[in-house]
Amino acid sequence: MSQAERTKDVASTILEAIQTVLTRRGASGLTVSPASKLTADLEFDSLELAELSSILEDDLGRDPYSEGIVPETVAELLAFYGI
Repeated sequence: MSQAERTKDVASTILEAIQTVLTRRGASGLTVSPASKLTADLEFDSLELAELSSILEDDLGRDPYSEGIVPETVAELLAFYGI
């Protein structure tokens, strides 16, 4: 797998994880972009952040929250994974 394919795959995995949490909440009409703030714009609460952390750990093998990093935006989350 090329670096570009890996980057696209990781980015897609992260965005799908965010959408999964939003869907479980029943949220609709929210636009997710790199500038989206996880708590302010997407309104994730602590339980949803924990759920996101769990999904990312399962899908990508690590997550920022377990490493003591608390990303505020989708861009910061992407940056954690080198995107």
